[in-house]
Amino acid sequence: MKQIAQLVPSLILIYVGIGLLFGMYFFVKGAAQLDPLIKDSKWSVRLLLIPGAVGLWPLLLIRLIKKQKG
Repeated sequence: MKQIAQLVPSLILIYVGIGLLFGMYFFVKGAAQLDPLIKDSKWSVRLLLIPGAVGLWPLLLIRLIKKQKG
């Protein structure tokens, strides 16, 4: 049980860390690939997308991959 209690916070930190890296990519390029209208928006609008990208990075990554393939 103690090992699980130590593992859960580590997994959460890894998830958030990957999410932050993905959020930076999403801020610069990814959002424009999913929504062409975001290219014309201000940087402040893109900044608002980062928290959602951090939390939902697996879903957004799948969408980006599907968009590039198809």
